Amino acid sequence: MKLRFEPDLDYQQEAIAAVCDLFRGQETSRTEFTVSSTLAQQLPGLQEGELGVGNRLQLGPDAVLDNLREVQLRNGLLPAESLRSRDFTVEMETGTGKTYVYLRTIFELNHRFGFTKFAIVVPSVAIKEGVNKSIAIMGPHFRALYKGTPFEHFVYDSRKLGQVRNFATGSQVQIMVVTVGAINKRDVNNIYQANEKTGGEKPIDLVRATNPVLIVDEPQSVDGGLKGQGRQALDRMNPLCTLRYSATHADQHHMVYRLNAVDAYERKLVKQIEVAAGVVAEDHNRAYVRLVATDSRRSLIWAEVEVDVATPSGGVRRRILKLTDGDSLEQKTRRDVYRGHRIGEIRAKRDEYMELILPDDFHWMRPGDIHGGVDPVLVHREMIRKTIREHLDKEARLRPQGIKVLTLFFIDKVAHYRRYDDEGNPVKGEYARIFEDEYRRAATKPEYRARFDGVDVQEAAEAAHEGYFSIDKRGGWTDTAENNQTNRDNAERAYNLIMRDKEKLLGFDEPLQFIFSHSALREGWDNPNVFQICALRDISTERERRQTIGRGLRLCVNQAGERQRGFEVNTLTVVARESYEEFAENLQREIEEETGVRFGLVERHAFASIVVEEDGGRAGPLGVEESQRLWEHLASQGYLDAKGQALDALPAALDGDGVVLPAEFEPLREAVTRALRRFTTRVKINKADERRRVKPREAVLDGADFQALWNRIKHRTTFTLHFDNEALLASCAQGLADAPPMARPRLIWQQGGLRLGRGGVQAEVRDAGATSLDDHGAELPDPLAALSARTGLTRRGLGRILVDSGRLDDFALNPSKFIELAAETINRRKRLALVDGVKYQRRGDEHYFARELFRHEELIGYLKNTMAAKKSVHDHVVYDSDTEAAFAASLEQFTAVKVYAKLPRWFQVPTPLGPYNPDWAVHIQDDQGERLYLVVETKGSAFLDDLRNAERAKVESGKAHFKALEVGESPAQYRVVHKADELLA
Repeated sequence: MKLRFEPDLDYQQEAIAAVCDLFRGQETSRTEFTVSSTLAQQLPGLQEGELGVGNRLQLGPDAVLDNLREVQLRNGLLPAESLRSRDFTVEMETGTGKTYVYLRTIFELNHRFGFTKFAIVVPSVAIKEGVNKSIAIMGPHFRALYKGTPFEHFVYDSRKLGQVRNFATGSQVQIMVVTVGAINKRDVNNIYQANEKTGGEKPIDLVRATNPVLIVDEPQSVDGGLKGQGRQALDRMNPLCTLRYSATHADQHHMVYRLNAVDAYERKLVKQIEVAAGVVAEDHNRAYVRLVATDSRRSLIWAEVEVDVATPSGGVRRRILKLTDGDSLEQKTRRDVYRGHRIGEIRAKRDEYMELILPDDFHWMRPGDIHGGVDPVLVHREMIRKTIREHLDKEARLRPQGIKVLTLFFIDKVAHYRRYDDEGNPVKGEYARIFEDEYRRAATKPEYRARFDGVDVQEAAEAAHEGYFSIDKRGGWTDTAENNQTNRDNAERAYNLIMRDKEKLLGFDEPLQFIFSHSALREGWDNPNVFQICALRDISTERERRQTIGRGLRLCVNQAGERQRGFEVNTLTVVARESYEEFAENLQREIEEETGVRFGLVERHAFASIVVEEDGGRAGPLGVEESQRLWEHLASQGYLDAKGQALDALPAALDGDGVVLPAEFEPLREAVTRALRRFTTRVKINKADERRRVKPREAVLDGADFQALWNRIKHRTTFTLHFDNEALLASCAQGLADAPPMARPRLIWQQGGLRLGRGGVQAEVRDAGATSLDDHGAELPDPLAALSARTGLTRRGLGRILVDSGRLDDFALNPSKFIELAAETINRRKRLALVDGVKYQRRGDEHYFARELFRHEELIGYLKNTMAAKKSVHDHVVYDSDTEAAFAASLEQFTAVKVYAKLPRWFQVPTPLGPYNPDWAVHIQDDQGERLYLVVETKGSAFLDDLRNAERAKVESGKAHFKALEVGESPAQYRVVHKADELLA
């Protein structure tokens, strides 16, 4: 299998642009060059020194700050007041392609500005191996996108320091991947020692000389390093800038792009999550003790311990108590079953443990350990059984679609999966034995017999699972942390095994489907086809729910390596030992603590990025000041409190007649409403035992009304792109002619005084002004080369555009700004031509969507997102939003609606931007007997201008597709609506 990568995902393009646009105004690099002594002159983005070739930033701090503010405003972030540093943050939810984004950003920065030196710093061996693997498998994709741009990459190895020398002197794009553990100790690591392999230089000096663009993967782990030295190590690399990528930033620095957990779930960029909760009830017959954590403050040391406490009403509740050395559990719980149980020695901080003293014994416990209660083996067996059956159910549904299903088990200790006898031979642990028992047992169940027909179940059970753990030098599995070189070497042996066989694991020929692991898969290992995660270790005491579920959030791929979209396919089932409500609540809390997202909190700048039409027809953002004014109005209406937290009146207004807005903001109602819904939406977690299979209603499916509708929309089409070259060039020229006027470079004067006070020195600006600068002596770059690199058009075509636009004089006024303006204008007109130029043609009569697919393709919903239906093809409608739910309810009520269908995921229209799945098919008959056959797209707004560019383009393609099917009497019509009554009108 070869994984395929999609180059045009809008959110990834936005993240890449957010970084690259920080350097707008940097002289554009030339597209072709030769290595010579004048390399720096040929490539403005580079500089030469005694130790090698490095990146060069020509922009001053003020220019970078202006760009930063513009990027932040565009992406709905509060613009920075000052440029504190050149540290920039990109937040992307786990599973949305963070690694792809920053790797492609490398090529885009080289393409636009000529930067060639890049260092990727990661916190662990796992992520290092994952990044190295990603570069290898994405390399052909990037070469195709960037016209064969040559590049070299390597993983830093202190035993191969010659690679660092090549990194410094090479003229191609150079990418170095290094763990923070290799750079954060000045007195130990070889990178700080002179070496003959580097010509007698210290490797760190070679790196510093290149002014690398520093990319930090998971900075919340890197900055702390192993002993809090990571951030200082990054500074010692003398970066041109530092780009930080993570889903959970501890320090946000200058945020330039944010795609948080809520955004990812709402846009279906990751799998939806359901929880199968296994909670032991009424288990209070034996003493139960679970160590949650230990802590200390000043001279006091205590342990947080979960025990069963007697309630005043005579019942028993499981509670977490803070206990200290000598505390009697019988007294604290008021229960006889704890007689003779007390707390002994407690150790906090680095090596946490607690001594539990029993009537005639003692027991040492670490956080997460349980003593007493129901035998954990019984619970673990049930969880493994549940997980296997979830796996087999999904496999039955997804294997016919070419999708292999994988499952992860996270366990507490290696010995529970594999042990070693006295002679060092491996022996199956209890989890391995339980798994094989339950797998063979599942094979005998009637619903799975077809799956195991002709299969040696004993052999299949052994081949279906494997463990991935750190591996010592003797080949044995071991529990390790990456806190020293020996343990890092142990970890690397395991990671090499699993990272380099990523595609093999996705193929049907590989029998392995169930993976047992511990820390080895905690981060850095993401396989898109993980559909079940079973947490056999306790995750309610650790802040790791997001880490755990993150291993399974990526959208799955089929056997062709193609990404599959839609929640109908992409559902991650988490089997956990805490209630559904607890899991959901704790996950929400983790998201808030780790990402800064505050559910229900509307910030004052929340509406600043809303696009409004300005005078002259140009579009621009609403801005921070106007956003604050709108925020204050919402607060005055009782929708928000003083901190911006949504009050009960806000969701009531959104679900009712709408929020009250000032007259001047009324034209922005749809955009404001969308923003408010987004800020008040929580991540949706489904309950596995509320899952339901939605069945087709045979009478409706075979009825004349639905057949008449289906026969008008079932046919497939193919499309071609037709461009009128002259029209495109004319459109680009006109767009450039209509673009805003060009300003000269300016010198800003500010005059004022200094005032000394107890608060310090304060500047008071009394006067300000600006003077245009005529820099006639500056060497002008080649505009055709620069624009060709940024637009993909030929020099000849670009020459036509520039001449016909009448704007060539502006190029001399401010070359960099002109190239930026022209490139944006031309690319905007190209996107419009892409949609306008698509032509659809119906394929032959044998190419169509069969009605039988409604019977054969399984549809899954949950109690909270399904509604009973009488007119639908299915007995329930599965909806994705409140808009869809209201639409379906209206269709059920309107007597004119004869039949309708929520179009399944497999009903896809091909478009230049990827497959498009319309929402509904509706058959209407009015009082005069006239029939309408409709394909409907429901949006939060009925105005196409409110949609993102990619959405709008797919809608326009949908129109063209169904237009091509208009043959015969009463053809189907395509409509975009907000509410169902718009159809009747």
